[in-house]
Amino acid sequence: MKQRVKRILGWGAFTFLALVVSGVFLADHLTPPATGAPSHALEVQRDQTALDRELWPLLDRHPGKTGAILLPDGLDAFAARALSARQAGRSLDLQYYIWHDDLTGHLLLHEAWQAAERGVRVRLLLDDINTSGKDVALLAMDSHANIEIRVYNPFRNRSGVARLLEMVQRSWSITHRMHNKAWIADGRVAVVGGRNIGVEYFDAAEEMNFRDLDMVLFGPAVAQASEIFDTFWNSDTVVPIAALKKAYDRDIDAVLAQIHDEAASAEARRYLDRVDASDSVRRYFAQELTPFWSENIRVVSDPPQKQDEEGSESWLIRYVMEDLRSARDKALLISPYFVPGDEGVVGLAALARRGVDVAVITNSLAANDVIAVHGAYANYRERLLKLGIKLHETRVQPRSEGSSVFGSSGASLHTKAYVIDDRRGFIGSFNMDPRSIDLNTEMGVMFDEPAIAKALREEFRLLASPELAYWVYLNDEGELRWLDNAKDPPLVLDTEPDASRLQRAIAWLLRWVPIESQL
Repeated sequence: MKQRVKRILGWGAFTFLALVVSGVFLADHLTPPATGAPSHALEVQRDQTALDRELWPLLDRHPGKTGAILLPDGLDAFAARALSARQAGRSLDLQYYIWHDDLTGHLLLHEAWQAAERGVRVRLLLDDINTSGKDVALLAMDSHANIEIRVYNPFRNRSGVARLLEMVQRSWSITHRMHNKAWIADGRVAVVGGRNIGVEYFDAAEEMNFRDLDMVLFGPAVAQASEIFDTFWNSDTVVPIAALKKAYDRDIDAVLAQIHDEAASAEARRYLDRVDASDSVRRYFAQELTPFWSENIRVVSDPPQKQDEEGSESWLIRYVMEDLRSARDKALLISPYFVPGDEGVVGLAALARRGVDVAVITNSLAANDVIAVHGAYANYRERLLKLGIKLHETRVQPRSEGSSVFGSSGASLHTKAYVIDDRRGFIGSFNMDPRSIDLNTEMGVMFDEPAIAKALREEFRLLASPELAYWVYLNDEGELRWLDNAKDPPLVLDTEPDASRLQRAIAWLLRWVPIESQL
């Protein structure tokens, strides 16, 4: 019996090792080849579409400048996407890490389908790590003559145990993911920021909703977003969904019927009524929105084949670090996943020594959906405080779900941004953690405009307010404490607030597991 168990374990270990080794040496050959025909953003016209006609008078009054509107509200963020899709007459280019199979996901698929029915060309690019179980729906959308869907760094095996085994085999290459988020209509309007597509991002979830941030752009910077999209769309890392799995007419009909029925359902109507009642939506139709206008707005991204360009000057982290190092007075950082690493700690300490006011908002343990990330962050927390870095940790929001070891969708904070010297800043998909730096491709908007910086600084102050966050500090004995200033009188806590004993125990154990590079 013992010999049999040893043989089974031995063969299991050998099989696992063979899978991993084959993946290391054959990863490039195991990935499905990019077979999609090249295509590019359609040329912008002066008055071809409704968006052209709406925006060209505005752009004529602000030559060479990009207009920008911040979207901290989930309803407004949904409206920006839906309204731009309805007015599009030429193209929709959509790029996302996650597109959930839920109410808002279906509503926005329906908007894309309706646009395609009007003759709009729709290109949808998704990261393949989150498409498991969604092939039928994606193929249904892809069946439209005006819609094409491609996936980034895809799996050959689309489901089940085979997909899991491929994940093990390609463990060295499968961790490289496309975290970009962009919604581009007619090459005229771009929505870029931190939101994926799903109910929790658009204030439509019953259990929890993220605090997140996007920017709506119109003007020269939109062309930069389109160029980034084209670079990804035509890269060797991207494969058409139709090349990976066969579509069946009966399945396509059923999926499309479900999407169209849900778009007309009572639940959808209730949500869309809330969107229509939004103050920003009302002001949009009354033509009362006041964008920020600036020549100093640009859209930036990592290259699609980031894993093949180690240490490249084209990585987004280079721009971020140059920005942060240039701070003279103030650097305010918002990062739901904050794992600075030794190099990051040294950089922030250098700013603090120069007299720069450095402050960070991140998720508390109870609010973090990835306990492993919090465990890694906790390894740096006391060092940061001793160096003079101010830390605020987001409270658990009402109706927030629990967390998991490696991820779910229950975090309270999802905004990824920073503002420097009340002038420069960034809003996008980039977390201050090793995954964003080394593994994922990231995207965002960099600006040098005091008015936008002021608005972002106000968002930072809101997120750091006592109602939404704890202030973390070291007491006179050098012990970690959390101040709850929302209480009267203020309450000092000596353990991770709102977290269960199990959460605290898991976070403590994960502090010692060598997985930081993957977080």
